[in-house]
Amino acid sequence: MFKSTILFGFLFMPVILFGQGNFTGNIESTFQYLNADSIIGANQPPSKGLLNSYMNVFYTNGGFKAGMRLESYLPRIQGYPNRFDGTGIGMRYIGYSNDFVDVTLGSFYEQFGSGLSFRAYEDRALGYDNVMDGARVLLRPKKGVLIKGVYGYQRLSFQKGQLVYSEGIVRGIDAEIHFNETFKKLENFPLDMVLGGSFVSKYQADDDDALILPENVGAYGARAKLRYKNFYLDGEYIIKEQDPSNDNNKIYNYGHAAVFNLSYTQKGFGILLSGKSVDNMSFRSDRNKDLQDAFINYLPALNKTHTYNLVATLYPYATQPMGEVAFQADVLYTFKKKSRLGGKYGTTIGGNFSTTYRPMQHTSTINPLDSTGVTYTSGLFDMSDSLYWQDINLSISKKFSPKFSAILSYYNIKINNDVAKISNDAQGIINAHIAVFEGAFKINTKHSIRAEIQGLIVAKQDGKIHDKGNWLTALIEYTVSPAWFFSFMNQYNYGNPVASKRVNYPILTCGYIKEATRLTFSYGRQRAGLFCVGGVCRFVPANNGLTLSFTQSF
Repeated sequence: MFKSTILFGFLFMPVILFGQGNFTGNIESTFQYLNADSIIGANQPPSKGLLNSYMNVFYTNGGFKAGMRLESYLPRIQGYPNRFDGTGIGMRYIGYSNDFVDVTLGSFYEQFGSGLSFRAYEDRALGYDNVMDGARVLLRPKKGVLIKGVYGYQRLSFQKGQLVYSEGIVRGIDAEIHFNETFKKLENFPLDMVLGGSFVSKYQADDDDALILPENVGAYGARAKLRYKNFYLDGEYIIKEQDPSNDNNKIYNYGHAAVFNLSYTQKGFGILLSGKSVDNMSFRSDRNKDLQDAFINYLPALNKTHTYNLVATLYPYATQPMGEVAFQADVLYTFKKKSRLGGKYGTTIGGNFSTTYRPMQHTSTINPLDSTGVTYTSGLFDMSDSLYWQDINLSISKKFSPKFSAILSYYNIKINNDVAKISNDAQGIINAHIAVFEGAFKINTKHSIRAEIQGLIVAKQDGKIHDKGNWLTALIEYTVSPAWFFSFMNQYNYGNPVASKRVNYPILTCGYIKEATRLTFSYGRQRAGLFCVGGVCRFVPANNGLTLSFTQSF
């Protein structure tokens, strides 16, 4: 508490000295009261009530800046890591910036390129936060040139209201130049060009008596962004040095990661082609950690971000940092208004295909320092025939009148449960077909109603029902603009091979919004499963009960 008091005084001393400046921030609080439910396997915690609360406060005065976040887990809501506990300061920083330099001491978030070498970020929905604690410097020596330097430890956990950091220290530098801004002769050049490069290093003492482990491990590479008229291309390639860890069974292979995106857009039409090749790219500040702990880098998922309940939550895919080769194609086309297929208001058709395979690994040399004795080679975009994931989806969106619009979608998802491990009731490839109909009707200027019907059918395996069988979800939502909304959703696992597990998961939600204040109430069941954002996932246990949430910005 004494340290917190000193910090408060330190951060807000400029207010006392100058009597001016600007405060901004936000508050978020989520409370759960849970019941035991033997049908879905939900347990009631000993405390019955659970609470997560956050408050961010940011202060600026000219070039001076300071901020902090107070966090409270009393105890944490279900699904959050068990290392979240207590009340205390989870983030704090002080800094100064002008047109040339931006310096931050304390906590900071940052990303180099697409994140393949370095990304420090927070996703509160996942309970993920690997904020850096140390120093960050940004330099803009010339228009279009940006240089970044970072140095510090990563946040690992928050125990009894105190920050706990990862064992290793992280250092990095990144530089980027936008040629068309830097050089006047290229200001009107039709090809827009950005080039960048990064180097990131971690230091962790050798803690293995049996092996000689590298204490300094580097990751480095380059990237480019090119735009010409309606075409856009970006790509990045990163190499990671030898990094024996728990993830790779202490092998001494180099790792690599590459990603590219090629797109073309014009009015009414867009197409995106993407590719990713990853091998042995688990890059952590502590080689002994697992799951989502202590990641220095970020490997983006190459698949469409789904929002419908059955599509997004039942069979999500988590990025495999030890290796995957992935491709994606996304197409969107809008038929013009008053055309034969467009009708009076136009019609939009979207198609998406994404697939991920295990990379091909070729046995090569003997390494006397390797506990297994064998290393391997894996080339860029060299993939095997072992499928990890495949998603084919189509959607048609149409407005039929000023008051009524609808979306019809189909999804075919194949996921290798032996790799993704999303279910304890399946082996091998799970093949799911999902259809969704969504309709929205505007009653008047303030009142509107929206409904969804979703059906999921799992293909049989060897003539038997696979995994949990078929599902049905129905949702209805009523909105009274601008303040109120009400919704009811029910998931029904009607096709489960075990009759006692053919369970309904109803949930009722209502909310109130007034300016920057939002209150939400929900009550019902939630099934156990993975919750994923951008290929990063956390397990959420089954629960039955009440959830209240409050958010406020200022």
